[in-house]
Amino acid sequence: MAVPHHRRTGPSDAGALLEQSAAACRERSPAPLPHRPPGAFPETPPARRPVKRLLALALLLAAGLLAAAHEIRPAPYGDHLTSGPPAPTARARGGAVEAYDGRTLRWRYARVGRRPLSVLPTRGQAITVWDDGLVTDTDGRSVRWHRALPAATDWLRARGGAGVLRPLGRGILAVVTPSRIAAYRTADGDLRWVLPARAGCAFRPERAVRHGHALLVAQPCADGAWTAQLVAVDDLGGIAPHRTPLGNEPPRAGRPEHPRTEKALAPPR
Repeated sequence: MAVPHHRRTGPSDAGALLEQSAAACRERSPAPLPHRPPGAFPETPPARRPVKRLLALALLLAAGLLAAAHEIRPAPYGDHLTSGPPAPTARARGGAVEAYDGRTLRWRYARVGRRPLSVLPTRGQAITVWDDGLVTDTDGRSVRWHRALPAATDWLRARGGAGVLRPLGRGILAVVTPSRIAAYRTADGDLRWVLPARAGCAFRPERAVRHGHALLVAQPCADGAWTAQLVAVDDLGGIAPHRTPLGNEPPRAGRPEHPRTEKALAPPR
């Protein structure tokens, strides 16, 4: 039986096979891309450059419009303050509040369409009640706070602001209107307490007088004893026996609102 003869492959035959395989691969591969130097490839496609420029221009235009709108927006409460350094005296003149150091005008404060009725100078500031029932505090550099008096506009316009602003000491201001007495902390305008008039009675701010640390306010009533027609208040509120009022100092970190917390608790046994 004949045995098939296997031909052994030599080095020359292997080289020929490799060359044939490489030639076949070159025939099947696509044509190579033309060579470009690295600098020839743009970082941004030319078609996108106009879009980015337009976007940047739109952002700049929007920023300019926002800045212009901020400058021309109306001031809150119609405030117009010509600022200046603090002054010891202030008074209502025309439709504005003016502060003077001697004869030198330091600052001027007005509100559009409003008229100041009464001005109370205090420690380089000026507290003003206006004909629209607004109370403001100004130090010449800014209007520090605004507070509105409820249901007082018509009465203020008819009677004026005589006796409405009453300092109580310790940085507390009393604002007296027929329906109530409200106390504000002058440092920040915080409302500290409110004393309403009794039913059938009304406060008379022009008839209030100071007696020591107390402010005595007339409260005429249609019916009632004369003792009910006079109230006494101070910076802590209505003066009455055994009262436990809240403190009026500005809050501090780690300090309770009640200055004497032991009074709010039962006595120790």
